Amino acid sequence: MIPTARYALVAYLKNPVGEFVEDLRRRLHPEHSHLAAHLTVLPPRILSRTESAARETLEEICSQVEPFTVTLGEVETFCPLTATVFIRVASGAYRMRELHDMLATGALASREEWPYMPHLTIVKMGTEAQAQQAFQIASQRWNHFTGSRDIRVRELIFVREEEPNRWVDLAEVRLGRQLVMR
Repeated sequence: MIPTARYALVAYLKNPVGEFVEDLRRRLHPEHSHLAAHLTVLPPRILSRTESAARETLEEICSQVEPFTVTLGEVETFCPLTATVFIRVASGAYRMRELHDMLATGALASREEWPYMPHLTIVKMGTEAQAQQAFQIASQRWNHFTGSRDIRVRELIFVREEEPNRWVDLAEVRLGRQLVMR
C-alpha cells in the first residue's frame, strides 16, 4: 500500500455502457485497460480518519438514500485543465451531486482538487492533443451506440489505490434500506 493511500467511492457499470467504455479504453489507452468503467461519487481522497470510520459513514448515509437512475449525455473533455475524455451525466446528475455532498463528511471529508461534476471517464491521456484525438473517436463511437444510456445506481464500491492507477475494492455499500443478500 502507498504511504498516504487515497480512497474513492464508485458505482461500477456492469452493463452494455460499461462494456462500451472498457472496449473504447482498450483501444485508446491500452495501459489503462484494466480500469473498470465507473461513475465516481467521491473522487480520490486521503481519509481524515480511519478506514473503519469511513465505512461506518458510508453505511449510515447510503442506507438512507434510495437507488436512482441517471442518463448519460454527450462525450466531452476537461481540456485544457486535464487531458480527460468523458461522458457527461445529463439527467439525474443532481442526485449524484446530492449523494456526493452527503458523503463528503466526517472521515470522508476532503478538499477536492476540482469541483464535482458527475461523469463517466472514458480515458485520461498524457497530452491535450492525445485527448482531442481520443475525443473525436469516442464521440463518433458514442453517437453510434444503440443501447440504453440509463444507469441505475444501486450500489457503491469503496476503493483504495494500491499504486498509481491500481485500485482495490474494499467494500460494497447498497443504497436504500433493504438488506439484499447475494
